[in-house]
Amino acid sequence: MNHVTITLPDGSRRTVPAGTTVRDLSADLPPRVAKSAFAAVVDGQVVDLSYRLECDASVRLVTPESPEALDLYRHSTAHLMAAAVTSLFPGTQCGIGPATDDGFFYDFVVPRPFVPEDLEAIENKMRELAKQDIPYERKMLPKEEAKRYFAERGEPLKVQLIEEKGGPVVSCYTIDDIFIDFCVGPHVPSTGRLKAFKLLSTSNAYWKGDARNQPMQRVYGTAFFSEAELKAHLQRIEEAKRRDHRKLGRELGLFIGHPWAPGATFWLGKGTVLYNTLADYMRQVLYPAGYQEVKTPIILNKALWETSGHWEHYRENMFLVRSSDDEEMGLKAMNCPAHFLVYASEMRSYKDLPLRLHEQTPLHRNEASGVLSGLTRVRQFSQDDAHCFVMESQIAEEVERLLRLVQRVYGDFGLDYTVKLSTRPEQFMGEIATWDHAEASLREALVAAGQPYEVNEGDGAFYGPKLDFDITDALGRKWQCATIQLDYQMPERFDLKYVGADNAEHRPVVIHRAIFGSFERFIALLIEHYAGGFPLWLAPVQVMVLPIADRHLGYATSVRERLVAAGLRAGVDERQEKIGYKIREAQLQKIPYMLVVGDREAEQGLVAVRARTGGDQGSRTLEEFVAAALDEVAKKGK
Repeated sequence: MNHVTITLPDGSRRTVPAGTTVRDLSADLPPRVAKSAFAAVVDGQVVDLSYRLECDASVRLVTPESPEALDLYRHSTAHLMAAAVTSLFPGTQCGIGPATDDGFFYDFVVPRPFVPEDLEAIENKMRELAKQDIPYERKMLPKEEAKRYFAERGEPLKVQLIEEKGGPVVSCYTIDDIFIDFCVGPHVPSTGRLKAFKLLSTSNAYWKGDARNQPMQRVYGTAFFSEAELKAHLQRIEEAKRRDHRKLGRELGLFIGHPWAPGATFWLGKGTVLYNTLADYMRQVLYPAGYQEVKTPIILNKALWETSGHWEHYRENMFLVRSSDDEEMGLKAMNCPAHFLVYASEMRSYKDLPLRLHEQTPLHRNEASGVLSGLTRVRQFSQDDAHCFVMESQIAEEVERLLRLVQRVYGDFGLDYTVKLSTRPEQFMGEIATWDHAEASLREALVAAGQPYEVNEGDGAFYGPKLDFDITDALGRKWQCATIQLDYQMPERFDLKYVGADNAEHRPVVIHRAIFGSFERFIALLIEHYAGGFPLWLAPVQVMVLPIADRHLGYATSVRERLVAAGLRAGVDERQEKIGYKIREAQLQKIPYMLVVGDREAEQGLVAVRARTGGDQGSRTLEEFVAAALDEVAKKGK
């Protein structure tokens, strides 16, 4: 009998007969590890416990503490949910059911939309199947046989997936004879391993996220290894609902949407103030840093997009139009190609570099209707976009400047973040030596700026390595915002040049960078991070003056005028309502300061100050309040 040598994480080795399953191997390990294991990593590949070890390999068991564990656990729970749905609703067609950052979902074709009572019944059925401890079994079928099998079951979507993604032999998983799915796995050994799960909601969906395809019902759920973790997560969900930017956007009068403009935002008065405050803030940050603001056309000829490569690789995501002269044109989906034309509009010298161009004009991307969501996934948006044209010798210094710029901006918003360095992918353009130099320059800049980072191997753009910045909000969620990308390829495509100190022509390197990312998505982040209670410097309405009675309206108006003259955004609540009602309304609108004025205040030139978070602050002169408020604005709440 042949034997194989298995290397364990601690470096120890086991010799076992070839064909031994991982489950049998685990029986020889400490009981605590063996009992909690539900999968394994064999030579870097996650596999089921039923996987047979046919050659020498390194093996690590997957337990709840393993980095791969939660996604695998949730994927298995998604299959459990699909088994429950197909049991309760015969004739259901199944789509896909992946794990997500917060749980899992599964898409179904059913005769009618699911209602809350259906979710309760599905969850009860899931618990029933979990108690039965039914094995997850893997079956390998020839591709054509698998297609016929699912076609006979009335599941054309599975047939389509197998045709698109299946190899010569197709992997399927069963839960008894209740459910079978085309899936590469792996999965937990049996349904009894799944303990703490909860179905959350349903929504309309479309096959592959395209409204032209089959309409579906998506069921969302989540799962954890313990009831305590699940309970904490459900509490975070409730808090997230309270902070939802779509809900608060309506309640605070910031923005609306309309079905006649899908994926585009109607910014209301206060929302426009917030938007412009952010735009002006970024201008004030960038101008001293040597940036030039430009504005380039929104519609550009096909020839530009062909030169940049977007016509070939990105056209399906662009809005295309024809001019009156029958020219093919595209709405601008990104600023960089237009900025390359600005750079190329005159001869550049090494003395002109770095040249930093930034722009805030609208961009358009033809996102599928099924993925549009609030401000986070839209078709029309603006970026705090910039492109820095540098000599290769300037890369490290320029990236360090950008890192310090990001530190300063996110510091002003009180946002914590982490940085990932994404390195050369398998498919890349250019020379390996150039990539190595570029990655070394980014590392050098990170060290010089004192910026901790992790490496995301092979996740760079095809044209250069990049730095990605993930912001952590008040609920601990990650938002990918800022990015810094090195680009050696576009200067080649656009034949960009500068004259060096040697009087010869050279290629610049382009650094693509954004800090907010898109204004829309960044505003969504801020709304949810602050729960709509913006710091004073950002609040659309910073101060509301509240007259106690009509006779105090004249004084209230004069207070408001003096506040505005001092540079504060202020209003007056002129309604004939009781002062308690006015205070509650201002609190609901999350206005930072309320100035109550009555007889005493009008006679003595005072204002009674109430803070959104601190309540009654007592009376003071208007001059004292203005000075304190302006100081708070200048410090941005620090």
